[in-house]
Amino acid sequence: MSKLNYLKPSILFVLLSFFSISLAAQTKDNDGKVILAYVTSWSSVMPNPQMVTHINYAFGHVDSTFQGVKVDNPQRLRQIARLKKKNPHLKVMLSVGGWGSGRFSEMAADQAKREKFAKDCRRVVRKFNLDGIDIDWEYPTVSAAGISSSPDDTENFSLLMQDLRKSVGKKKLLTLATVCNARYIDFPAIMPYVDFVNIMAYDMTMGIAKHHSPLYKSENTTDLTAASSVEAHLAAGVPAHKLVLGVPFYGRGNNEFKASASYSRMPADLGPFTEQWDETAQASYLANAEGKFVFGYETPRSLAVKCRYAVEKGLRGIMFWEYAGDTPSNILCRTIQENLK
Repeated sequence: MSKLNYLKPSILFVLLSFFSISLAAQTKDNDGKVILAYVTSWSSVMPNPQMVTHINYAFGHVDSTFQGVKVDNPQRLRQIARLKKKNPHLKVMLSVGGWGSGRFSEMAADQAKREKFAKDCRRVVRKFNLDGIDIDWEYPTVSAAGISSSPDDTENFSLLMQDLRKSVGKKKLLTLATVCNARYIDFPAIMPYVDFVNIMAYDMTMGIAKHHSPLYKSENTTDLTAASSVEAHLAAGVPAHKLVLGVPFYGRGNNEFKASASYSRMPADLGPFTEQWDETAQASYLANAEGKFVFGYETPRSLAVKCRYAVEKGLRGIMFWEYAGDTPSNILCRTIQENLK
């Protein structure tokens, strides 16, 4: 007979409660896997705080003095930060940057401005009750988005991350978003300072009828894939446990169907287009009446495959752009939750 049978009911209740709480905590932590949503300043959709572990609020910017932070729609950031009351495990960060957001190069090149910027990031974290800072500088040494750049940007980026870590402290998160091919950043130099790296493994083709976020290469892709993005970052010196794979909650194609559309806005009636599955790329797409590829997009099926890939590779988790692209029933978020375990 088990010794538990001899315990008083009150003691047995305490023990069972303890084990139940421990199991719940392990389930809640999900082995430390990250499910990170970008939430934009221009959207009115409020995220379900039970669906994600982290939120990156888009965006903050380097201000016109080159030594401070400007936050888009501060009131919405306050609303997002208050979601932590509903889920104490939720982490909310300010993402500074984004496509076309400049002044990074000038700020990072000047030690005094760089240090003042880092201190202002600390101020913003405290003011809005945030859990850290995400840097989305697209991209050091590149002026493609109409921003300034310098050949010294890569080295100065490393100094910036060092100053940010010193400023926000060890208890706050410091992360970054990176281009799919892992260029422009000296990863070994910044690894001691960052918690994890978010790979923007989407928009890998623009304006052409190819998958823009396939897992693997096929006749419907370019050489850029989610898998090649992960391998590029591993080769560049980022350990797997610090990599978060980015996925899109939207699709891209040519104008025959739509140039772009979020998953939540995909029409119920596809008209002459049919949903197809690219077995080689492990990705969904729409084909026209002639069977030609016209639009590639993330679906629950393709997203589940990517989540299982992330688990198999030992990655930290999944990041997505952006929360408002999901359906009201959170079909994509739920797919991530169910397949990232």
